[in-house]
Amino acid sequence: MPTLLSVQTARARRVQIDGRSVLTAIHKQPVAGPVAVSAMGLTGDEQADLSVHGGLAKAVYAYPAEHYPFWLAARAKAGLTGIDDALPFGSLGENLTLQGALETQVWVGDVLKFANCSLRVTEPRQPCYKFNAAMGFSRASKTMAVKGCCGFYLGVDQAGSLSAGESFELLPGPRRLSISESFKAKMIKHLR
Repeated sequence: MPTLLSVQTARARRVQIDGRSVLTAIHKQPVAGPVAVSAMGLTGDEQADLSVHGGLAKAVYAYPAEHYPFWLAARAKAGLTGIDDALPFGSLGENLTLQGALETQVWVGDVLKFANCSLRVTEPRQPCYKFNAAMGFSRASKTMAVKGCCGFYLGVDQAGSLSAGESFELLPGPRRLSISESFKAKMIKHLR
């Protein structure tokens, strides 16, 4: 059964990216114990740019833990030194780090049914320059576009709470468009 390995939140803060001050909440940190989930996301979490993150359709961002070894290898290949080689959960900006729910297994409209809330899959995440900065190399977004390891956004169907370590059920929706197919269609311009 799929499992929620970790829950992360962050407040928006200013960081330096390419010599300019940028507001971001990509640096998610683990939360212990139950976290309240409302229609707009997790308690204690913010999104800096509501034109691309947050809102009812993108209230929560989920990412498969199975991709973390790939990102460790990609960062090593990019020649990064002096950074955290552990790459803790939340490093990709996700609120939920999942095990057993890859992009190839999840479709738009599927529901992640937890004990105390239900989250509906809405769309894949699209990488941006803030992702490059968080990962520490300029081709991270392009790498995500090529590899397809994007994770997915969730809307809140039933508010409640979540806790790290709990299992969930993946309930099939209409199964018309997989996250992988949707991501490939959106990333076509990045792959040229």
